[in-house]
Amino acid sequence: MSQSRHVPVMLQRCLDLLAPALERPGSVVVDCTLGLGGHSEALLTRFPEARLVALDRDKEALRLSGERLAPFGDRATLVHAVYDELPAVLERLGIARVQGVLFDLGVSSMQLDEADRGFAYAQDAPLDMRMDQTTGISAAEVLNTYPPGDLVRVLFQYGEEKQAKRIVSAVVREREKEPFTNSARLVELIRDALPQAAKRTGGNPAKRTFQALRIEVNGELAVLERAIPAAVKALAVGGRIAVLSYHSLEDRLVKQVFAAGAATTAPPGLPVVPEQYQPRLKLLTRGAELPTEEEVAENRRAAPARLRGAQRIREEAE
Repeated sequence: MSQSRHVPVMLQRCLDLLAPALERPGSVVVDCTLGLGGHSEALLTRFPEARLVALDRDKEALRLSGERLAPFGDRATLVHAVYDELPAVLERLGIARVQGVLFDLGVSSMQLDEADRGFAYAQDAPLDMRMDQTTGISAAEVLNTYPPGDLVRVLFQYGEEKQAKRIVSAVVREREKEPFTNSARLVELIRDALPQAAKRTGGNPAKRTFQALRIEVNGELAVLERAIPAAVKALAVGGRIAVLSYHSLEDRLVKQVFAAGAATTAPPGLPVVPEQYQPRLKLLTRGAELPTEEEVAENRRAAPARLRGAQRIREEAE
């Protein structure tokens, strides 16, 4: 196991953000993205009175973090679920409201470190990219079967790849000769397809395409669009939510949900704003907070992270 996978991103800041809500006995905190359990272990250690519910769609992650969290006994409940299933999970456990929610939306370091999962573009691997390998279609199937227009949309929308058309026409030409199975061939094709100027900026030229495929394969943004509002809804008054995003599409979505919750919904011009129109959330971060330079030096995976936090200040309007 490489050391890098033991460094949860912006850990101290996440704990500090959630602390005021979790220091009371009987509080429940949900880790919506358990991964290898780094954040969860820290939450259970720092808040000895809290109970943890943790979700992950990756069975291997659940197995490994289960071993790591075993010393905490029945304070930790681990569930195989995608994070937009949070309301159903809480209902099944008989939990009406929670005091804290944490999302760390990065690809788990385990998935990046294990070559055969096909997430990393730095090494050759089967093009899989499914976070839950028991279900859904792989990245290779997306590349080999999507109509060109759909592939362009995926790369442009989810990878913010300006050269999407150029890359897709190369993919379509190549897949007719032989279907894609491995990442190295795709990386090479992207390098060859891009104009010189596009290769000079922004790291590995395949990065944006791999991000786009991963989001498409796992339905990440659609899941997130359901999950963040559901998590906000699950918070008790006084409860807090912290979300770590790693690209602008995720961060924009989180920002929109938080901003809507923190705004008044009253028609303009009311002299006094009635309770049902008052904001339900208070923002705990000014914009998105970034990792410190020291943290990025220690853990390069922290570099793109953006942290936003919010607190529930009143019930939903009926």
